[in-house]
Amino acid sequence: MLISVYYGESNFKRRMQIENFKIFADLVETKSFSKAAKLNGITQSAVSQQARSMERNFKALMIDRSQKQFNLTREGQRIYEAAKEILHGYEKLQSELEEMKKVISGTIRISTIYSIGLHELPPYIKKFLHDFPLVNVRIEYRRSNLVYEDILHNSVDFGLVAFPQKTRQIEMIPFRNDRLILIANPNHVLAKEADVDIKTLAAHKFIGFDPDIPTRKAVDQIFRDYKLEITPVMEFDNIETVKRAVEIDHGIAIVPQATVIQEVRQGTLVTINFKGKEFTRPLAIMHRKGRVLTPAMKKFIEVLNVEIAIA
Repeated sequence: MLISVYYGESNFKRRMQIENFKIFADLVETKSFSKAAKLNGITQSAVSQQARSMERNFKALMIDRSQKQFNLTREGQRIYEAAKEILHGYEKLQSELEEMKKVISGTIRISTIYSIGLHELPPYIKKFLHDFPLVNVRIEYRRSNLVYEDILHNSVDFGLVAFPQKTRQIEMIPFRNDRLILIANPNHVLAKEADVDIKTLAAHKFIGFDPDIPTRKAVDQIFRDYKLEITPVMEFDNIETVKRAVEIDHGIAIVPQATVIQEVRQGTLVTINFKGKEFTRPLAIMHRKGRVLTPAMKKFIEVLNVEIAIA
C-alpha cells in the first residue's frame, strides 16, 4: 500500500503511509507483535519500529508499555479509531475503482475446516475459477476456533465453518445444510441395515471427533436428546482420520454425508440412515462486519449461495 496521507503543519507536510495504519490496526486487534508481523509479512522488530515511528510522528505514546498485557493509551485508542476510518476509506476506494474497471480480479483468502474445504467447497471453487479466471483463491485448513480467529484478525477474507456461532464482530451468511449419517465398515453387522434406530448405537463401538469440535458437540447433543450414554472408543481431530478408523472396522461414526461420497463409491464404507429421523449440520460463510467487499469477494459469495449438486 503506497498511498500516503498528509497531515499539514505550519510550514511542512508530514508523510504517513497507509501501510503504517494497517500494521498498527493489526497490532491492536491481535494484541501481538508477532501476529501483526506475520499478517504483514515483516519482522516483529519492524512492527515495533513502525509503532515507535508513529509515536514520534504524532508526538504521543500509543502503547502503554508499563503493563504486561497489551494496552493502548487514550491517544493510542484515538489513533487506532482514525486508522480504521482511513483504512476503510482506502479499501472502499479500491473496491469502487475495481468495479469501474468491470474486471473481476485479485486474491481471495479463505480459512476453513477440513471437512468443508476438502469435500464441500471444491465444486464451488471450480465454478468460481471457471467464471472468474483472473481471481486467485488461497485456502487454509484450520480448526474451527482458529477460523473465527482468522476472521477477527483480518488475516483472511472469508471463513467457512459448521454449526456457526453468532459473534458480534462477524457477519454470518448461510451456505448449505449437510446431512449427518452413520458410516460403517461393509462387514459390520449394521451395514446390512437400510436404516437403524439411533438407540441401537449404544451397543456398538463408536468413533468420534475431539470434544471441542462443533460436529462432535452436535452429536453429543443428539445422544443426550435420546438419553444415550455413548463414550467414543477413539477420538480424532479431523474427518479423514475418523473415516480411516471406520474403514478398518474399529467402530462406527456419525459424519457429514458429503465427506464420504468417494469411499462409498469405492466400497470401503457404507452409509446407514437413521430410522424416522434426519440430522443436519448447517454451514456458513463468514466475514468480518464492516469489511469492504471487493467485486471478487461479492462474486464469490454469489457463487457459494448457488446450490450445486454434489454427487
